[in-house]
Amino acid sequence: MGRRVPKALYEKELKKLQAHLVEMQAWVQESGARIVVIFEGRDAAGKGSTIKRVTEYLNPRVTRVVALPTPTSREQSQWYFQRYVPHLPAAGEIVLMDRSWYNRAGVEHVMGYCTNAQYHRFLHQAPIFERMLVEDGILLLKYWFSVSDVEQEKRFRSRYEDPMRQWKLSPNDVLSITKWEDYSRAKDTMLVHTDIPEARWNVVESDDKRRSRLNMISHLLSSIPYRVVERPVVEIPARPHTGGYERPPRDLSHYVPDYAAELVAAEKADKAE
Repeated sequence: MGRRVPKALYEKELKKLQAHLVEMQAWVQESGARIVVIFEGRDAAGKGSTIKRVTEYLNPRVTRVVALPTPTSREQSQWYFQRYVPHLPAAGEIVLMDRSWYNRAGVEHVMGYCTNAQYHRFLHQAPIFERMLVEDGILLLKYWFSVSDVEQEKRFRSRYEDPMRQWKLSPNDVLSITKWEDYSRAKDTMLVHTDIPEARWNVVESDDKRRSRLNMISHLLSSIPYRVVERPVVEIPARPHTGGYERPPRDLSHYVPDYAAELVAAEKADKAE
């Protein structure tokens, strides 16, 4: 991996790529394409922050992020893939999966949340399930975010020290440090069984978050056969003359307190001292 991408270059290129994502979304709507993008990887590998950059300028009615919680007891009794099926896209939709059915090949297997029989059944069924999706016309892209042990621990400590991000640090996250090799073996086995021609795994080196975001988004765009869609010109009409409407007195409405005005006044007072 090369040196860290400079911030100015990163921000400039990210905006260009995000503009192309908007173009791709327009094509998805017009063509009726269905796209599923899977984001997998170790804890703190940068999946969530990359998803934020992908969706920043996209229409949430078209591009949905799916991050399922722990399965209920009822869901645990279902066919494993059943809880994911309702979240698959209809025509003109993009679904970004912040973790996916591959939980079974990683966290569930390593932490003992599933039986060996369930684990091996998953490795057998996952390629079959994904081939069915692709055969039905879904564009399926799978990304594995790879982070080093040193960088992962650094990010964990950063989360621990930041009150705004402590919610992102769970007991399972911390355990992933002590089970590093177990997760490595699980990932290797997963790739052997599920890296199929119809749905390849694309590995994203993510020690440098800027680099990984640019690389992932660029690859996504190059993997979708979209074209620029001509959009109808929207003209903003001139505002018509008033028809005699009078706004009710302000004191009849309940306004939120002007907190911003208090901040401005306080700052002004501090500077005056």
